[in-house]
Amino acid sequence: MKPETPFKRLLLTALTLLVAASLWLAACAPAGGDATTGEDTTGGESPAPVATEETGAPPTGPSGALRVAFQPIVQTDPGLISSDSEVFVANHVYDYLVDIDAQSNPTPRLATGWTVSDDGLTYVFTLAEGVTFHDGSPFSAADVVYTFNRLRDPEGGLPTASLYSNIAAIEATGTLEVTFTLSAPNPFFLYDLSDNHALIIKDGTAAPTDFNGTGPFKVVSYTPEDRIVLEANLAYFQEGKPGLAGLEVIFFADDQAMVDALRGGQVDLVMRMSTALFESLKTETGITTLDIPTNGFDLVRLRADRAPGNDPRVVEALKLATDREAIWQLVQQGYGAVGNDSPVGPLYGPYHDPAVQPPARDVERARALLDEWAAETGGDPALNLVLHVPDSGGRPDLAAVLQQQWAEAGIIVEISVEPESVYYGDDGWLEVDLGITGWGSRPYPQFYFTQMLATGGEWNEAHWSDAEVDALILAAGSTLDEAERIAAYGQLQAILAARGPVIIPYYFAQFGALRDGFIGFEMKAFAGRTDVSGVTLATP
Repeated sequence: MKPETPFKRLLLTALTLLVAASLWLAACAPAGGDATTGEDTTGGESPAPVATEETGAPPTGPSGALRVAFQPIVQTDPGLISSDSEVFVANHVYDYLVDIDAQSNPTPRLATGWTVSDDGLTYVFTLAEGVTFHDGSPFSAADVVYTFNRLRDPEGGLPTASLYSNIAAIEATGTLEVTFTLSAPNPFFLYDLSDNHALIIKDGTAAPTDFNGTGPFKVVSYTPEDRIVLEANLAYFQEGKPGLAGLEVIFFADDQAMVDALRGGQVDLVMRMSTALFESLKTETGITTLDIPTNGFDLVRLRADRAPGNDPRVVEALKLATDREAIWQLVQQGYGAVGNDSPVGPLYGPYHDPAVQPPARDVERARALLDEWAAETGGDPALNLVLHVPDSGGRPDLAAVLQQQWAEAGIIVEISVEPESVYYGDDGWLEVDLGITGWGSRPYPQFYFTQMLATGGEWNEAHWSDAEVDALILAAGSTLDEAERIAAYGQLQAILAARGPVIIPYYFAQFGALRDGFIGFEMKAFAGRTDVSGVTLATP
């Protein structure tokens, strides 16, 4: 690594603040974390180590299997994945160039190290040796170049094009060395390289849907309506991984079915569930429950590019009709934190401004605004909208509470609960007028602004365009001055709380439940990015 430069000091300052905030909040969280329990007492079917005849001891190398419950996957192209289940599968079949650990630190994966130029424009990555794809072909810098050129291609139809538009060039400057050149400094570039879609695929792969990665597990079979079965990649380049001989992702239609399967011993691990289901598992024998604070949130949004959401009075009325504290208590039962209609949650430390708050609930004012809007436009003050909701986590519960709260202001909504795979499938969630979307935890806030709130953002589901917001997003994502970045994020939070077409009622906790008998499990804030390659069976 090169000596620390002024740019690096600024970058390290930002990262240190983020990590410090994450560690402080994690330390304050309820008991949980690594599951280091012993013998399985539930009567499940998890394979156990087999003693050898020669030694009577468990064999070395991968042993046993972990069965994980998730909703079905739809996308198998790493460049198109979005749901937790899709990310989880891809994360174990492929590898990232740079990964993010449980404390939100950038960490090596296929890249063993990197250097950054003084001006913050050039990143040089050294790549791991002896890496092969599952088809036996060697991994090289050409694969990294091909992957990121595909991800940044504006004509490629992938959601990462805008995220990587700041990359001026990518070159293989050696068989195992890659150089990225940026158009402008980006203090969060390492985080961008760890985006969920940035899994390295083989050079020249036109349609990467055959699961040919370099990751710790190889796909044995895939039945879209049932499960995907994986086996240990014995040639994996990271020493000691994987610890398990097999990984099985079993598909379920809903969270209740997943939890029932965990209780019944059909699966070993469930992540992502409603608070009520999580609470119901706390007294189960042979199951360890886990909860950690996250930056994730459920976003309620109304399209701003057409009626009725294109009128500020309608947006303000919805905000005024919403009681965020009550929602947090009812839906989250006090886990996580109350939201302020901004993606910058308390876990982001100095980037989060606790003084910024949405307007207090005022049902009468909400009614008056809708009456005024209806009188001028001929619209219906009751709105009569359909609220589209994925069936995962506590989102159906959130929809029910919103329906009740908004009805007090004369706002009538019909709830349409849809399977998560349907809600996100074919980008239908981007088209509906009113929806609730679960945004997974990211290690830095800029991602949300660039992808979700900037004009033309790939996932700007509210279809919002605001010149002042765009300017602040650009400033926060390019300045090397940490104080300027904090100020820009503060202004963005104030704008969103006052007039943004989004309601973020809470930042949710991440829940998980693991059957006894496994060690080394560490759940991440974004469930799909949880890495089980280091998990092993507990010694009986």
